[in-house]
Amino acid sequence: MFNPRARLSLHPLFGPHCVVILDDALAEPERWVERASLHAQAFVASPHNAYPGIELTMPDAIVERFKHLYEASIASHLAGERVLQCHARLALVTKRSSELGPPQWICHRDRLFVPPDQCVAACVTYLFHDPQLGGTSFFQPKVDAQTINQLVHDSGALPAPDFAARYGIDPGYMRQSNAWFSHLSTIPPRFNRMIFYDGGIFHSSDIPNDTLLSADPSRGRLTLNAFFTCRRRTAAGSSSSTVAAHRAF
Repeated sequence: MFNPRARLSLHPLFGPHCVVILDDALAEPERWVERASLHAQAFVASPHNAYPGIELTMPDAIVERFKHLYEASIASHLAGERVLQCHARLALVTKRSSELGPPQWICHRDRLFVPPDQCVAACVTYLFHDPQLGGTSFFQPKVDAQTINQLVHDSGALPAPDFAARYGIDPGYMRQSNAWFSHLSTIPPRFNRMIFYDGGIFHSSDIPNDTLLSADPSRGRLTLNAFFTCRRRTAAGSSSSTVAAHRAF
């Protein structure tokens, strides 16, 4: 499934946080696009999250391979080590800016409610060639945590006009800094590029041209995503080894 010659690099964000990038990550990336196209009718919108598109859940065998890859090659660079739970999906961003609700106008965190001794890591694999379909942007709050938590809550509780008026946030995909968040960095997409990051860091799909979005996996913003609930590493257990990471594929 994974390419033994994948190239690992680290992209710093802030403090100890970074994005782990694997280029040429999958051994046969075109087969994933073919698989998605074959099962295009099985993609559905998820009722459990605010993802602005449609998804196809991956089987347990794929999940297990992601779990092994994370623990063997990625964990040393992020806060979470042993994987407690994992799931994976193919996904397509399909909503135009005019179709988004307030929770999708702002950056977000993945699976926020975990105990203090756990954390969440996320993975996105870009399975499209057109860079105008967009990469992934990362953000940092400009204001205190209580204010940000209220903003996030209100995005799901207030009618769209009320949310826009209260916070001065316009409808559409978030791509730049605003009064509440500073834009840190955008990882540009590249076909068969896989990125891993701490899901507790605010992030958003960077969509420069929503007219290119499509439900056709051969033309749209197709990604292979994985999410890992992990035991948080203690300071004593912290380590990093790029050599080990390369060998683990």
